[in-house]
Amino acid sequence: MLVSVIVVLCFSEMGSGADADWRPAPRTTWQWQLSGAVDTSIDAQVYDIDLFDTPRETIDALHLAGRHVVCHFSAGSYELRRPDSERFPRRVIDEPLDPPYASERWLDIRRAAVRPIMEARLDLARLKQCDGVEPDKVDGYEHQTGFKLKASHQRSYNRFIADAAHDRGLAVGLKNNAKLATVLEPSFDFAVVEQCFEFDECAKYSPFIDRGKAVLEVEYDAEPDALCPAAAQLGFSAIVKRLDVGIPRVPCPTVG
Repeated sequence: MLVSVIVVLCFSEMGSGADADWRPAPRTTWQWQLSGAVDTSIDAQVYDIDLFDTPRETIDALHLAGRHVVCHFSAGSYELRRPDSERFPRRVIDEPLDPPYASERWLDIRRAAVRPIMEARLDLARLKQCDGVEPDKVDGYEHQTGFKLKASHQRSYNRFIADAAHDRGLAVGLKNNAKLATVLEPSFDFAVVEQCFEFDECAKYSPFIDRGKAVLEVEYDAEPDALCPAAAQLGFSAIVKRLDVGIPRVPCPTVG
């Protein structure tokens, strides 16, 4: 009982910056910045930024400016530089990701030991007053991870992440899961998608738009004159970024 009271008190003292009822709608404008100090001057309704590297003060400033904040973290890979890296048992870590992310290693998402670490990351997102989260690397079953992951393992794990986020009042986005997008859409509040035009996968995320949920889409090698009309037709919120996901951004106009 004492532990429950302490948790309730901690959450009640965090202020009212985060919006527990927020869910991004189609054509929401967004900025995605995962490297460097966050530039808070970008004209976008949503900022998607790093959970660990972004101080609470930056998130508070974005809220004061009327922005919503999505906090990015990896839910499917191990990153040595993260402050909680020592919590991962060696048995849940195996093959490196493909370049340019070879410094990361895939996690065995079947293992129970992974889940409390992810719950703690979601607790941090709540503590920092994030409005939502972008759990990344949640398509390991499609890669050479060193583990015998199946689509069923991925569905179960991704739903666990979504449920745990919702339990904390956080919106949660599905990241790069074209093959599972239809079946997982009911569990997620929006999608964050890389290069779906380049790889001809955009139509697979249409269930999100059909149900009034944003698809936040990014391309790295696209001409806005060609990309933006196609994105507008689908109702996607598209931007062009550099691969380092820093400040520079070319947004497509949103209509409707």
